[in-house]
Amino acid sequence: MYNILICDDEKDIVSALSIYLSTENYNIFTAYTGQEALDIVAKHDIHLILMDIMMPQMDGIAATVKLRETSNIPIILLTAKSEDSDKILGLNIGADDYITKPFNPIEVLARVRSQLRRYTSLGGMAKKASHLTNGGIEMDDESKIVTVDGEVVSLTPSEYNILKLLMENPGRVFSSTQIYERIWNEDACGSGSVVAVHIRHLREKIEIDPSNPRYLKVVWGLGYKIEKEAKQ
Repeated sequence: MYNILICDDEKDIVSALSIYLSTENYNIFTAYTGQEALDIVAKHDIHLILMDIMMPQMDGIAATVKLRETSNIPIILLTAKSEDSDKILGLNIGADDYITKPFNPIEVLARVRSQLRRYTSLGGMAKKASHLTNGGIEMDDESKIVTVDGEVVSLTPSEYNILKLLMENPGRVFSSTQIYERIWNEDACGSGSVVAVHIRHLREKIEIDPSNPRYLKVVWGLGYKIEKEAKQ
């Protein structure tokens, strides 16, 4: 059974989400501030977090930043705003997805299932080699460990799966639409900025000089690829 943490300062929203998710037999934990969420994660094995952005004491942005220092569990942000800037902000700080209030229960369940599938590697992309190497990047898909020049790199589930897709197909160009549809398993309407944010995060983690990448290349007007390199 998966443990899901719902964190929102509006008790009615926490209650509604708890009801929706309980129908799927998830084990629900609840919090009403970012600090309460951190305390619960420290004491329990949480598999996914639904986190409101605007909360007292510690908001969802600060809590997500703190969580990403030690954990890669999926985080879906809840926001009352629909502007792209709020969505991009959430992705910039390490969130894996977002849901705009008021939300549709079916959408909530679908996004939770999707994130849990990626996190536990059930379903999703077909398995290929369990160990992938490209230049100084090594990916062990059984242990979910990525190293660059021997140093372990901490990736979110979405970042990991994008890197895996590209490393399984070195030299092949994937458009933003293709990446989004393969990783998020949904239509890619307006997904370009979402993919771009994750690509930037990946570069910051795997490249010595993200502005002049050795591995993760942009093919202007077409998409992204991993430059094929021999191991040094």
